[in-house]
Amino acid sequence: RAPDLQGFSAEGLRRVGAAYRAEVDKGTMAGAVTLVARNGRIVHYEAHGYHDAAKTRPMPKDSQFRMFSMTKPFVSVATMMLVEQGRLGLADPVADWLPELKDMKVMVEKRDATGNATYESMPAARPIRVMDLLRHTSGLTYADDAPHPPLREAYKAAGLRWTNVATGDEFVKSVASVPLAWQPGTRFEYGLSTDVLGVLLERLTGKPLDALLDEMVFRPLSMKDTTFSISADRRARLADALDSDPLKNEAWKWMDAEMAPGKRLRAGGAGAISTAEDYFRFCQMLLNGGELNGVRLLSRKTVQQMLSDQTEGLMPPSSTGAAPVFGFGLGFALRRRDGYGFSPGSGGEAFWGGYGATAFLIDPKERVVAISLSQGPSAHARLSSIFRQVFWGALVH
Repeated sequence: RAPDLQGFSAEGLRRVGAAYRAEVDKGTMAGAVTLVARNGRIVHYEAHGYHDAAKTRPMPKDSQFRMFSMTKPFVSVATMMLVEQGRLGLADPVADWLPELKDMKVMVEKRDATGNATYESMPAARPIRVMDLLRHTSGLTYADDAPHPPLREAYKAAGLRWTNVATGDEFVKSVASVPLAWQPGTRFEYGLSTDVLGVLLERLTGKPLDALLDEMVFRPLSMKDTTFSISADRRARLADALDSDPLKNEAWKWMDAEMAPGKRLRAGGAGAISTAEDYFRFCQMLLNGGELNGVRLLSRKTVQQMLSDQTEGLMPPSSTGAAPVFGFGLGFALRRRDGYGFSPGSGGEAFWGGYGATAFLIDPKERVVAISLSQGPSAHARLSSIFRQVFWGALVH
């Protein structure tokens, strides 16, 4: 009897494996794990290529991966759980818990009659709010994406090229020492907002972020392989990138999975390690409206709010044409229109990826969850695009 593939074709799903094996052969990555589910049923779950940089071990399906920015949705869900409990509000100033950020300045560019640029700092017009951290409208950015040369240098001087500080207090102090790139609430700018949000949750609850997420999200959803550090006895389960990847060494320093939290920042924007099956459980909970297997983390209306565009009119211009198509909710990027863009998809689709070459999407219209996990920072955009093309190409009804 043929398996129930929930509207996907067997031949089409086989193309996922073929496409990934081709990328392994090209040297794009060492290996990957891919998972596709529809209506809560997994229809594709495969490992491809190799687990290690030397390509001596086949990739197992339960490999753990550095998730980088796919950590952000975990923090966003925990935040909204606390909002539902009345412990904080989306309009609350973050300085209520992080007083270091009370009197922020904004760097502005001015040009004289000859076009020469000068830069000065002016007071922020309003406080950074909790919602600004969730939807990336706080005015914070990443160092390499800062719009002004002196701001990029200020980020690097403060140790904010990445989260290379050990504690949340040190991190927030560094954030407070540099100006914002934009006035709060005026522009979407992806950056350190979720890292700040993670420290806010630690201050609010009095618990380390990794322990808090384990208590609120990971254990309730039986995400047994999701953590912020990997013990020595489990090191062999952590997938690796090819040594030939030019971004590997720096990226792995940013995300030192073997260093215990407390010696490195518990980074709300980048610190988690997880597996395809664990991340599927998390995504399926959201697709179900906040519940999985009788365990409810969020109400249906809260999930609806999180997966609604909160950035209309705030997206910057984009040379790729993506800005009119994609928005951002409370922790997730969102597709605004069916079909439009470089890959198929539905309006209302929530998605994001991680710098190490991980990606996920949740499509409420099609009731689909799709996950692609690899390790290869240089291959991140390519693998995400290929995955979307081949798995959507397998959907026939």
